[in-house]
Amino acid sequence: MEPMNWWLIIGGLIVLAICYVIFNYIRIRKMNEGTPEMVEMAGIIRSGASTFIKTEYKTIGVVVALLAVVLTLFIGKWTGVTFLLGATMSSCVCILGMRSATYANVRTANKARETRSIGQTVKVALCGGSISGLSVQAFGMLGLIIILMIWPIDPESVSVTGGGLIPIEAMKANPVIMNITTYALGCSLVAMFNRVAGGNYTKAADISSDILAKIRHDMPEDDSRVPNVVADFIGDNVNDIAGNCSDLLESFVATIAASIMIAVSLFSNRGADIGSDYFKSMIIFPIIVAGGGLISCLLGLLFAAVKKMGSNPSKELNLATYISSGLTLALGTGASYLMFGRGNFALLDEWKIGWGSPLVSMALGIASGVAIGMITEYYTSADYKPTRKIAEMATEGEAFVVTKGDAVGSRSVLFPVLIIAASLIISGLLCGSYGIAIAALGMLSFVGTTVSIDAFGPIADNAGGLAESCHLEHDVRKITDKLDSVGNTTAAIGKGFAIGSAAFATVSLIVAFVNAAHVHVPGEVYEPVLNFAKFFVVAGGIVGGALIEFFSAILTDNTIDSAREMADEGDRQLSEPGVLEGTKHPDYNKCVRMATKGALRKMLFPSILAILIPAVGGFVLGWEFVGGILVGATIVAIPRAIFMGNSGGAFDNAKKYIESGMLAGHGKGSAAHKAAVTGDTIGDTRKDVVGVALDIFIKMMSTVANTLAPLFAAFLLIK
Repeated sequence: MEPMNWWLIIGGLIVLAICYVIFNYIRIRKMNEGTPEMVEMAGIIRSGASTFIKTEYKTIGVVVALLAVVLTLFIGKWTGVTFLLGATMSSCVCILGMRSATYANVRTANKARETRSIGQTVKVALCGGSISGLSVQAFGMLGLIIILMIWPIDPESVSVTGGGLIPIEAMKANPVIMNITTYALGCSLVAMFNRVAGGNYTKAADISSDILAKIRHDMPEDDSRVPNVVADFIGDNVNDIAGNCSDLLESFVATIAASIMIAVSLFSNRGADIGSDYFKSMIIFPIIVAGGGLISCLLGLLFAAVKKMGSNPSKELNLATYISSGLTLALGTGASYLMFGRGNFALLDEWKIGWGSPLVSMALGIASGVAIGMITEYYTSADYKPTRKIAEMATEGEAFVVTKGDAVGSRSVLFPVLIIAASLIISGLLCGSYGIAIAALGMLSFVGTTVSIDAFGPIADNAGGLAESCHLEHDVRKITDKLDSVGNTTAAIGKGFAIGSAAFATVSLIVAFVNAAHVHVPGEVYEPVLNFAKFFVVAGGIVGGALIEFFSAILTDNTIDSAREMADEGDRQLSEPGVLEGTKHPDYNKCVRMATKGALRKMLFPSILAILIPAVGGFVLGWEFVGGILVGATIVAIPRAIFMGNSGGAFDNAKKYIESGMLAGHGKGSAAHKAAVTGDTIGDTRKDVVGVALDIFIKMMSTVANTLAPLFAAFLLIK
């Protein structure tokens, strides 16, 4: 079957998924919002989230437009268009996910109020989350399918070179591949802005709210008298929903793009070994896997929607993941045989087990995603020993909490990294560089379900906050607290998944970069190598590792500075007559404006760093120095991001464990609870600001490096 026919079939699946998203969105909107107080508070949250996104996109729009012009002029005639397409798809997912979450949160709280049923309440939150999850996979693929239909990749197009409207003699890049690369770059840029700005916004509001309520004034966490509480509710949506959607969409797109780039590079260098039919199969296979994953996610989420749920939400949510991943593997098996087992061509020698080589690579990626999720759940859920030990340490004071939490975070790093390393090694041995990219895609092939379950967390968190701030009955809050605790774990699993997928995606992008940057001699067969015996590469590796620390420090400083300003403003408002007594509403809007202004003012510099570092390094010191930066940054970023995500999640759930009364004699307001709150405050910046931004930082640098690789050798300043 010709590629165009496959694109039409996959396009049909995308339309089907989008129809289901629209159906769920309409269904959520039709549900009852609850009491007048709930309706009012939900409207404030929705309005604040929309205002933040609109304000943020005024800045993003200017940066995207400028880069689109530069790409069109100097890189490729259509690269500006594809870059805008990537930014648009990422933005659509962010906005749709955030809007659906701000409708689902109050309806989740109201379902708990009406039914007193955990199972029915879970379904409402998951329905809202599925809008985000399926949109990520559907819109990410939609942009790629549009590009492949307008600019098809075939054997004849591989040898074509192109450039921008202002020709550059040294520009020898394949224009079709450039279109795919810049599409991924558009997704990356929006993801970086959303994560940096959203993280600063939500954690400045959250930390300041916690400090005011739990430390300074002994008030409930989501008490409506706290001026910062609405900004905190809004932050859950702009970071944990909008930011996470753009993050995972970018990873998903990057892995497909890397698979295609590696296939084109292999054909360019080894055309005699790879016939045109084999080449077409290598291009089609990742798209089929992604399409199979999309329909599998749709079926898995449908099963969760119709199944009667019990009192253990984690079990039901995990079941949806297992169904989606299992169906994806089954469909991937058929795709591998169809593409590589029935053709009249000889497979490459490095494909050790024939048509099963890409299948095993894909299976390793899927298994890695599930395994990393299970490990993350063990280290962050209050159902298991590590988090409970942190809670027990809270009786000894803050220092014990922080030290134990750090130990749990550090201990949690080893096994995910071993899983990632083993999968990469086996995939490379069995299927070469193409297998590494397919392993990355395998891990993200059921991203629709993982994002849906991850989005469940902030929706449940908002629902719990609304239940408390709107003074709903204790048994309602008990249900939402249970969902919030589960949501903390699903969010931690989602962060672990995002970090693991970033490791796979970045490695595949680095492999693609080395292919693209290598100066190929006609007739030469080579294995792309980044030689770490060269001082340029070693120097780049050291710089790359240091950049991760520098980037982390910037984000941490920005968040803490904003949180301090907001806490002081909240204290000032609480000192006004009537606010603390509850007879006068605080000025929520002023805190919302402060959070928005601080986040947007501080998002530009760290985001632009990811663009400038590979560009400056490549043009001054060459592609090998940039390759060293990418490898060094990845080696440092992955363990650090896992540590931050898991320690932060464990801190959060240890606090929840004490608040739920599970630590005898140490409930809310006790010294142990305040010590746990300190740990949670430290963990907030780790898991929701730094940890989640590191994976985008390394992916974006790799994407920029791939875009500029053809120019590095020609414009090298130091030779």
